[in-house]
Amino acid sequence: MAKRLGSTLFVSRLSSFTSKEKLRQMFSPFGDVTEARLVIDPNTQRPKGFGFVTYKSEVEAQKAIKVMDGRMVDGRLLFVEVAHPEDTSSL
Repeated sequence: MAKRLGSTLFVSRLSSFTSKEKLRQMFSPFGDVTEARLVIDPNTQRPKGFGFVTYKSEVEAQKAIKVMDGRMVDGRLLFVEVAHPEDTSSL
């Protein structure tokens, strides 16, 4: 069985007003987004400013990194990189 190492992206510096739907919408032009998740603060129930986007293929994920890493969205400079398995396993 082949390992899928690069199809999940870690997206940081998101606005606290970003919704899961908006995250999916931002990343859908680059391929088929299978999941978009925001990390929520348990006390405030608001997004913490980072999340994960999963694509069907690594090629789509790489396209998204090229375009979205370093892009200004809602007045914030986004950082986008391949998520490490330990980043997503505890969520």
